[in-house]
Amino acid sequence: MGPHPAVAAIRLAVRRVLHDILTELNTTAAVSAGTATERVPGHPPSPLVLVACSGGADSMALASALAFEAPRLGIRAGGVTVDHGLQNGSDLRAEEVVLRLRELGLDPVEATAVTVGRAGGPEAAARDARYAALDAAAARHGAAAVLLGHTRDDQAETVLLGLARGSGIRSLSGMAAVSGAGGRYRRPFLQVDRQTARKACMVQSLPVWDDPHNADPAYTRSRLRHEGLPALEKALGKGVVEALARTAQLSRDDADALDTWARQAEAGVRDATGVLECAKLYALPPAVRRRILRRAAIDAGAPAGALFARHIEEVDRLITGWRGQGAINLPGKVVAQRQGGRLVIRQG
Repeated sequence: MGPHPAVAAIRLAVRRVLHDILTELNTTAAVSAGTATERVPGHPPSPLVLVACSGGADSMALASALAFEAPRLGIRAGGVTVDHGLQNGSDLRAEEVVLRLRELGLDPVEATAVTVGRAGGPEAAARDARYAALDAAAARHGAAAVLLGHTRDDQAETVLLGLARGSGIRSLSGMAAVSGAGGRYRRPFLQVDRQTARKACMVQSLPVWDDPHNADPAYTRSRLRHEGLPALEKALGKGVVEALARTAQLSRDDADALDTWARQAEAGVRDATGVLECAKLYALPPAVRRRILRRAAIDAGAPAGALFARHIEEVDRLITGWRGQGAINLPGKVVAQRQGGRLVIRQG
């Protein structure tokens, strides 16, 4: 008799990602060696994959699946839990998570404490601190990858948040299955729903911790989870989460294609000195042109996180609606100005 369907689903999702990681490592090793050699277990040392675990149902399910699948593929499995210090007793909960991960057989396992700032709001600040800690842990242990427990439900929420911001197709593409420097972060559960992960914990008798912040209406994502999505499902019927997750993937494919087009087109719209030429930019489709403008603004020093669609639209009007208007001030003290048929974007 096989495992419970929920357990089988999470293990399959993790197995696929681990196979991808091994394939990439093998390819890199073969290129470095100059030959397409097969990987020999234990020589070189088995790669390490970490799981980021908060102790919640999603990440505990992920940790259990990693602990089961990794040894069967010759991979070492470890875990990291981040103590944000935002609640009383958070350090004790982090210690409990470490014990649970060790009971699953993960090694190395550690808890790391962070200080959460205020930039961008509490949710963004906590996320930035968490990823900085995970980056440091991965570097410290030489991990090939870090697994994150984001589910299909999280993806649907991310798409809706992007839609509310109105910042274009990239914001609708949600979270990538692979992200971070060198593809460090992997999200095996983007096609697994939250209920399946929780069920997998229950049938395996895995204790889980429900973060009260996830039910706190002070947080935008919490309101969306407990009020927004249920309202959409009531109005539109079941299947909203699946449809939004599918929208994310389709949007990501389109956005990736447009990004590639913009990179290829950029060299052709600059003059011999590297300055953007307005006439050549005007001839490009708007989606491609605006990507080039955004990249140019970032290269000039505009912070990507502070550069919104409205900024790029104003710069775009220097090309498509030129009436002699003055310079456009962008975040990071960057200025965009039309000069003699050319678009100059630089520090002001």
